[in-house]
Amino acid sequence: MPVDLLQRNVPLHGLNSFGLPAHAGWFASIDTLAQLTALMNLPEWASLPRFILGGGSNLVLTGDFAGLMLHVRIAGREQIAEEMDAWIVRAGAGENWHDFVCWTLAHGWPGLENLALIPGTVGAAPVQNIGAYGLEIAERFEYLEAVDLETGKIVRFDHAASQFGYRDSVFKREAAGRYLITAVAFRLPKRWRPVTCYADLAQELETRQIASPTARQIADAVMAIRLRKLPDPARIGNVGSFFKNPLVDAATFAHLADRYPGLPRYLQPNGTIKLAAGWLIERCGWKGRNLGPAGVYEHQALVLVNRGGANGVDVLRLARAIQASVQTEFGIELELEPVVL
Repeated sequence: MPVDLLQRNVPLHGLNSFGLPAHAGWFASIDTLAQLTALMNLPEWASLPRFILGGGSNLVLTGDFAGLMLHVRIAGREQIAEEMDAWIVRAGAGENWHDFVCWTLAHGWPGLENLALIPGTVGAAPVQNIGAYGLEIAERFEYLEAVDLETGKIVRFDHAASQFGYRDSVFKREAAGRYLITAVAFRLPKRWRPVTCYADLAQELETRQIASPTARQIADAVMAIRLRKLPDPARIGNVGSFFKNPLVDAATFAHLADRYPGLPRYLQPNGTIKLAAGWLIERCGWKGRNLGPAGVYEHQALVLVNRGGANGVDVLRLARAIQASVQTEFGIELELEPVVL
């Protein structure tokens, strides 16, 4: 195998935002399609299990990975079209997501401001269908380009083919591991309307006495909220929100609301009701608590943190204990957001 392309036994501590210890048996940084093609032409390619790594901001490593870890670092951002109602912009999968959002705003292309300061890469964004403060990436998605790791062909996924759901896409399910995303294109609306329905964001804008916010002002407000509520991974290891906000039907919510009058709710277009997982966890007494070297962040119960020296087993032990508490108290099963490897 080419020495300049592949590395052996690479530490991953600095490549995951939780700061969890692990090693990759084989490791390759993918900056270009040519590098990926060279890898796929090696005779060893077919025999190695593979994992695609972006920014490592949504990953829990439970131990060493014996296969080939592909670290996507493909760069580049550009406007590729201008239509009557939208600008179409495209970015390499390895671009930092927040930097990309700031770049679009600097060019006067609104639409992604609610998703400012979300960690990770552009290529990982559609996999998770990232969302925050009333907006999901699916609402701005145009298409993505990917390499089929079985055939080597470049394929394009439009909105329908991506099968977006709440913190979900086809790339987390049946297409998981088969496609390496190389670039993502977004449709940013010219007839832009601010999305300020999320309670925390509306309150922040009111505090700032901004009645008709610009996209830049929304981004600034979102960043301020996130900086107050969420720990900086550079200081405290974490992956942001660790659990999905559960969805329940109206009857289930009515039953819970009778027992818990202050239960927050967010009515969804399909009639289901989204509950605040952080509220459920805090109600169970986990906010600020530790279980060994892993803990629940004192300012946001939805975030699990590495208090120092935690490994993936420690983090999952804490997560399972929280799930058990919420199940016992509310009869609701919390789902994990991050990928567990």
